[in-house]
Amino acid sequence: MTCVLFDFSGTLFRIESTLSWLSAVLAETGVGLPEPELTRTARALDAAGALPGGAFPSRPVPEALAGVWKVRDSSAELHRAAYTGLARQVPLPDPRLHDALYDRHMAPDAWSPYPDAADVLDTLRRRDVAVGVVSNIGWDLRPVFRAHGLDPYVGAYVLSFEHGVQKPDPRLFRAACEALGASPRDTLMVGDDRRADGGAATLGCGVHFVDHLPVAERPLGLRPVLDLVAG
Repeated sequence: MTCVLFDFSGTLFRIESTLSWLSAVLAETGVGLPEPELTRTARALDAAGALPGGAFPSRPVPEALAGVWKVRDSSAELHRAAYTGLARQVPLPDPRLHDALYDRHMAPDAWSPYPDAADVLDTLRRRDVAVGVVSNIGWDLRPVFRAHGLDPYVGAYVLSFEHGVQKPDPRLFRAACEALGASPRDTLMVGDDRRADGGAATLGCGVHFVDHLPVAERPLGLRPVLDLVAG
């Protein structure tokens, strides 16, 4: 393999917990919630699937949002509408908190790289393997990579909202390969979503899946990529 493409959320980085997300926004806005209510509200937001990069909704998406939800990653506007819409299913002390929650999830300190991400990316660079990021997302994740020191390893970012299409559409993977000057046959796609990231196989890319787990529970989940590339 001469090129590796990585997904973002659940692959190289993990979003903070819903409780941390809500607590950070309440602290930033000076709004307080008693501890039992804070915990209940965080659980309700989690069940609603309101945290981008977090759990998917555990119940059917409301009919009014269903259409937006399906194409949420194809534009910044749709992404915000989908997730703030899910968040608004959960009452908060101030209605403005729903937008503040959405804004918080884009902050670099809301994300943590997996423990082996930097080492794996550095090893790939030393082996002259091109690296790209292909993500279904509605906002610019480049500042997250810069803040955590991983941007120097990435040769190309292909983000769904900038192209108007979502994985598994092969156009995103093709755009990444072209940007890196790589043949799909010599490219490995690494992700946590078998449907979305598996779309790379349509072009002839190899595909490897990792588990979308909390950072502390997946210290070495990316290491097999090095063996796959070497092989």
